[in-house]
Amino acid sequence: MFTGIIEGRGTVLALEHRPESDSAVLVLDAGAVLEGMELGGSIAVDGVCLTATRLDGGTVEVDVMGETLVRTTTGALAAGDTVNLERCVQAGGRLDGHVVQGHVDGTGSLLERENQGKWDRLRFSVPRPLARYIAEKGSIAIDGVSLTVTAVSPAALPEQWFEVGLIPVTLEHTGLGAKAVGAAVNLEVDVLAKYAQRLLEFSSLPATEQGA
Repeated sequence: MFTGIIEGRGTVLALEHRPESDSAVLVLDAGAVLEGMELGGSIAVDGVCLTATRLDGGTVEVDVMGETLVRTTTGALAAGDTVNLERCVQAGGRLDGHVVQGHVDGTGSLLERENQGKWDRLRFSVPRPLARYIAEKGSIAIDGVSLTVTAVSPAALPEQWFEVGLIPVTLEHTGLGAKAVGAAVNLEVDVLAKYAQRLLEFSSLPATEQGA
């Protein structure tokens, strides 16, 4: 589990696609973020939970499955790209963001960004099936960054969007500060909203079909 509080930035050294196994190997220079990490440890890369398969100083290799390549922005990474990094939260640690699983639900794109003086307003597109889980003042992870939703589009609009505000520390220490309009991002909605939706689906069934 993660909290969406980015610990540092990493640099992509290579993304080696392996078509025969529908997978890829991602190699990162993660620097001090890897301190104390062991093989099999988890690391969130732009919000995607991945497992360390090789460690060499400040360099880490992770395997990326086909599902991840399709549903996230990971498959489009190239050498030289920078990514947000977060290690999994330790038991007893502070939950400064919100509960982030590192299980990306889909991707969106940056539609608008507007400087508001000391902070920026960003508007992102969101796939319509995910929009139901995003609420004003709720939480969302964008490229692994825990943020509060400041505005959402009316439910009737065919093209759904939401907005967030980025304070100076977020602009400086995460990749969102440099995102250009049109750039793709990973989105993970609040897991509690997904569970609530699933419960509602079952509660609407006749009692005989709900199960014990």
